[in-house]
Amino acid sequence: MAKLQQRRRYQGFYITNGILLIIGATTMLAPVLHIIAQSFSSSTAILSGRVTVFPIGFTTIAYRRLVTGTPVVRSFMNSVQITVIGTAINLLFSVLAAYPLSRPYFYGRRFLSLAMVFTMIFGGGLIPSFLLVRGLGLTNSYFAIWLPGLVSVYLIMILRTYFEGIPQSLDEASRIDGATELQLLLRVYLPLAVPAIAALALFYSVSNWNVFRQVLLYISDSSKQNLNVLVRTLIRSQLLLEEATRVDPGESMELSAPESVRAAGIVVLVLPVMMIYPFLQKHFVKGVLLGSIKG
Repeated sequence: MAKLQQRRRYQGFYITNGILLIIGATTMLAPVLHIIAQSFSSSTAILSGRVTVFPIGFTTIAYRRLVTGTPVVRSFMNSVQITVIGTAINLLFSVLAAYPLSRPYFYGRRFLSLAMVFTMIFGGGLIPSFLLVRGLGLTNSYFAIWLPGLVSVYLIMILRTYFEGIPQSLDEASRIDGATELQLLLRVYLPLAVPAIAALALFYSVSNWNVFRQVLLYISDSSKQNLNVLVRTLIRSQLLLEEATRVDPGESMELSAPESVRAAGIVVLVLPVMMIYPFLQKHFVKGVLLGSIKG
């Protein structure tokens, strides 16, 4: 009888939990579906307020207007450049920092770890950062984005803990075979740390793709601005929207509502992350969990 009551309590908990998760997922998914539906809906349906989570009067005119009326292709390639090169630099220096900190024989690793954690609590602030970047002559350069955010201390600690969890027997066996520290890192630790590195790559790539404030502060050349700044301009600038939705005399292309062009810009902005995340999700979960087992 007691087991039956306990089983019913568990079933009630799982059912309640499932209902709450479905409600939460629906709440978060509905705005995304609404934006996607707006980007593929006709201007008449949008202006009449009939678009919810499904497109009405399916059309791709908003995306064609976005490509022909705005520098979205150039901004997209700028975002790709910032993300790919920035993530590669982030991963390189994160590995070079995490590996020595994971070695028990590395002199001063406790002091360096505490010094790095200190930067997570206290920072110089916006104005000193701007003066530093300007003083180094990095304005209008992507290094103004990459260098100040070179590594994440939190992600370094995750990777360090992951390295510490690799059996020491592999380390000792490799040293007996004559492996150097660099060979040990490249041939033993990195292949075993693929889940953790994939998790770091996901974190860093999303951060680089979504970079916004640094571009506004340090990149004044419009030809170097990324997709986030363009979408922000689409949302706030009526002039750019009018240029994007303008129909030239004799043009056969149908009218597009400004809201659909805005929605198309948002979809183009979030689509790459939505496409990449499913492929890295299993590595992301495994890497974060295994990298956070130890304190």
